[in-house]
Amino acid sequence: MKVCVLGLGYIGLPTALMFAKSGAMVRGVDINKELVNKINKKEILIQEDGLLELLIEAVDQKQFKASTVPTKADAFIIAVPTPINKNKTANLTYVLNAIKMIIPFLEKENLIIIESTITPNCIKEEVLPFLKENGIEKGDIFIAHSPERVLPGKLIEELINNDRVIGGFNQESIDRAVELYKMFVKGKIYTTSTTIAEMVKLMENTYRDVNIALANEFAIIGERLGINIWEAIKLANCHPRVNIHNPGPGVGGHCIAIDPWFIIEKFPEESKLISLAREINDKTPLRIGQLIEKVMKSKNGKTVSIFGLAYKGNSEDIRESPSLSIINYLQHKGFTLRIFDPVVEKSTKNLGLVNSFEEAITEADCVVILTDHHIFKELNFLEGKKLLRNHIIIDTRNLLDKDFLVKNGFEVIVVGN
Repeated sequence: MKVCVLGLGYIGLPTALMFAKSGAMVRGVDINKELVNKINKKEILIQEDGLLELLIEAVDQKQFKASTVPTKADAFIIAVPTPINKNKTANLTYVLNAIKMIIPFLEKENLIIIESTITPNCIKEEVLPFLKENGIEKGDIFIAHSPERVLPGKLIEELINNDRVIGGFNQESIDRAVELYKMFVKGKIYTTSTTIAEMVKLMENTYRDVNIALANEFAIIGERLGINIWEAIKLANCHPRVNIHNPGPGVGGHCIAIDPWFIIEKFPEESKLISLAREINDKTPLRIGQLIEKVMKSKNGKTVSIFGLAYKGNSEDIRESPSLSIINYLQHKGFTLRIFDPVVEKSTKNLGLVNSFEEAITEADCVVILTDHHIFKELNFLEGKKLLRNHIIIDTRNLLDKDFLVKNGFEVIVVGN
């Protein structure tokens, strides 16, 4: 089996390496020449347990090679980004360009699988017509959509063990895609049409986005009421049919903050609730920025210590992170920032992060927790108290022990409490 994977990012590279480990001859393709060279040298930028070991094994055994151009294969997997345009519509350029790249290498009965998140009916309305324009009839090849549903930090584990949805435009496409993924997927594989598969991915992330928006609204209401909304959510979730998410500084990542817009684009009149949830979550970083600004002005403060660039705890992923919006807001307001994220710093050296906890808090007027890294819970703020100019902590994740810190002379503001 020969597999060609286009896009060597968070999803494409691990997927390519899993196929290689399972015995396929794999060509990984990316337009980033520097990335391709690093991968062939067995170097990676993605910090995931087991990923580097997979790469070393695949390259050494000549099961995998990265390149800037595709090659002939039995199956082509498209795992490129699908960002949104400035007008909040889906940018399918990367997907269509990837398909255009493989057209010269397609042969009859090849299988194309799109893993990239796409708009509803994209395969019917965009992909198949695009192929036909380039001389490829749908009867000549097989096409399926199998959206990824993995969590950064657990990519390998979840690629193997998570259930998977595969949608095909005909039964033969479904059968061939199922046979391919069974090479390494241990989770249950569900089959359906391409349109349903497209919608399933969008629904999963939209559900989470709406739930987070609800939690963020509850946080605002909790603050107005003067109650601890985190405790209220915990108690509400004791109900057997309630599962409210936690509030925070905003929504990040390349899925939850992006995918709902794909539905809104196609069905603006039918997606009022989804649109409102996106508006609430998009405005949350501004609300947090304004809260920090208000606190700083009350203390005549100038220096803010930001803890966390990543959009989620224990991950180095900063894509669409609300931290970036909050940092941009504070910089625009003229505050001096010290940004500390030891998890991100392991793989990213050009973001201007400080190198240590002590450097981050020295002479700071306010510490702001934006990411719930476990390592932040272990920091000794009591020992570092003497380095701070003001003993103010804004905790947007309810991560720290507020009662302990308050008893020891800190002023702690927890969002939603």
